[in-house]
Amino acid sequence: MPTAILSVYDKTGITEFAQGLVSLSWTLLASGGTAKLLHEKGISITEVADYTGSPEILGGRVKTLHPAIHGGLLARPTDADHKELLDLGWDYIDLVAVNLYPFEATVAKPNVAYDEVIENIDIGGVTLIRAAAKNHERVILVC
Repeated sequence: MPTAILSVYDKTGITEFAQGLVSLSWTLLASGGTAKLLHEKGISITEVADYTGSPEILGGRVKTLHPAIHGGLLARPTDADHKELLDLGWDYIDLVAVNLYPFEATVAKPNVAYDEVIENIDIGGVTLIRAAAKNHERVILVC
């Protein structure tokens, strides 16, 4: 069964997208507010923190930055890589659906506070995009 990770700031359409994946027998991982929304909509997901065994930390700054996530994305389609993941209790992640914090819109606000600008520098989303892109032959990226 293929696995997708959903981690979006702008949640427009994510419920329908997730429902479509579930109808195709995908397993879903989701983080933070995305997980909360999908739970509320009755969509079966595993929260990233439950999958990794690590809680979100630093006020939500660190959610998806974990070897279970990035190993699942970066693992090559080889028996050795797959076995290594499985031995650790993880598996391939086959699809990433992500969008980034609205940095440009944030810095364009009149009198925006410096702290708000800094908090809108996305780290996890960019890292998910880059990991999926690096392994594009096996991982689907939806931005």
